[in-house]
Amino acid sequence: MSAPALSFVVPVKNEQETLRELFARIRGAVSDLGRSFEVIFVDDGSDDGSWGVIRSLVESQGGRAVALRFRRNLGKSAALAAGFRVARAEVIMTLDADLQDDPREIGRFLEKLDEGYDIVCGWKKVRHDPWHKVLPSRVFNAMLSRMSRTSLHDHNCGFKCYRRAVVKELAMYGEMHRMIPALGTMRGFRSAEIEVTHHPRRYGQSKYGFSRFLRGFMDMLTVSFLQNYRERPMHAMGGVALSNLAFGALAVALACSGKVGLAKVPFEIIGTSLLASVPAMLAVGFLSELVVSHVQSLRPPSLPLAEELFAPEVTIGTELTMVAACDEEPTAGKRDSGIEEGTGGGLQVA
Repeated sequence: MSAPALSFVVPVKNEQETLRELFARIRGAVSDLGRSFEVIFVDDGSDDGSWGVIRSLVESQGGRAVALRFRRNLGKSAALAAGFRVARAEVIMTLDADLQDDPREIGRFLEKLDEGYDIVCGWKKVRHDPWHKVLPSRVFNAMLSRMSRTSLHDHNCGFKCYRRAVVKELAMYGEMHRMIPALGTMRGFRSAEIEVTHHPRRYGQSKYGFSRFLRGFMDMLTVSFLQNYRERPMHAMGGVALSNLAFGALAVALACSGKVGLAKVPFEIIGTSLLASVPAMLAVGFLSELVVSHVQSLRPPSLPLAEELFAPEVTIGTELTMVAACDEEPTAGKRDSGIEEGTGGGLQVA
């Protein structure tokens, strides 16, 4: 079976009312574009009738619907990672199953991708969500754009479009699905965004809560650390150690000088605590460097290559034979030199 032009990865958690309509909308939008497609539904531990609906779509759609099912809820990142593994198209799109994303925007995503971008994100400029969901999301997006140096209005939007190379290169774990544009920027991929229509939720309940905002904040710190110190953790730990050394020495000096009066004892405690932490910070830094060095020795470094070009007539090998464009018998002298003439043209490698 030939690969489709588009793969859609749709995480599902208790969305039985929306799945048939969502598939029909995707099918209609892609048919208008004249593209082949597949929709990969990933049931993330639903406990309603979602899996039954997905199975019926797979049985009736002749390969255009694919189904994966988790035995328990693992989260959106795990669902997307599973869908990415089985996606066959060179262009992969993600969207939520709640009908708030509009498949009629698919063509606009593809047009933006054709401008030379690797990741195209949706921006729900006008949102139909309660304020207690919108406000934390906007604060999170502003902070993430600043910390990751990836300027987007809506990192959280589930409506995105990727080239295959992006999802195959980036590891998905934890809650990292919203960090894909930032992680992609670290790997040299180009990101852009377009405004998309956002519809009110008609069925079910939102999966967003305050705990999700806190997890996203922790992931944001992780991405910031990886962006700056992934290959050089000692720079981070060493910076903390030097800061502790400086402030600790200052606190001890002030305590010994007697200029802090009644605060002498607190200054002594703070100063000695900071100084005592310096060896620990340095030890963590050295151990982190050992881990990075060991991992790099086990496999080649992962470099953000955009393209590899080789001359088609030359390949590196152990023995080189030149083939001339004639049918002459090779001379003894040329045989002795290890270079032989024959029929054809170009270079051959044994």
